[in-house]
Amino acid sequence: MSSPPPRDPAVRPPERPLQLPTDIRAMPRVPAPAPPAMPLRLPPQMRRELIVYGVLLLFGLIGVPLLIWVGGNRVLGPYTHDQSNRAGPLALLQDFFLGLLHGSAVFWVVALGPAALVLLVRLFIRLVRAMPGGEREMPSARRSGPPGPPGASRRGR
Repeated sequence: MSSPPPRDPAVRPPERPLQLPTDIRAMPRVPAPAPPAMPLRLPPQMRRELIVYGVLLLFGLIGVPLLIWVGGNRVLGPYTHDQSNRAGPLALLQDFFLGLLHGSAVFWVVALGPAALVLLVRLFIRLVRAMPGGEREMPSARRSGPPGPPGASRRGR
């Protein structure tokens, strides 16, 4: 058997033993982090863009397949789904969403088509405006000098 280690005379034992609280209510409470002073808000232009592209995505997911069903039903005849010769638009939507889940590129092009089309039109407009002479001047802005009184012609000056 070994003997206990020798005591250091400079270190004194605590006067009373440390006692932990047994009741949860007696435990000290940690203050909750302060809420942010201002909630994070998106700039109005970004919020508008998110709404526009959200609506376009929703239209691409639901509206475009239904328009495809209407056009195909009129031109090609009724939509057939498995054994049913006269499946409705909901059967086409079911097949469309299954195609999206399987990752088919054709279905994703249909779903993202409206948003991509608006994005491309906006890009084209921006490129045309960036070209020299892209923004045409209005005829009234080309005149030099102060405007005359109403009804006066420019030839008399």
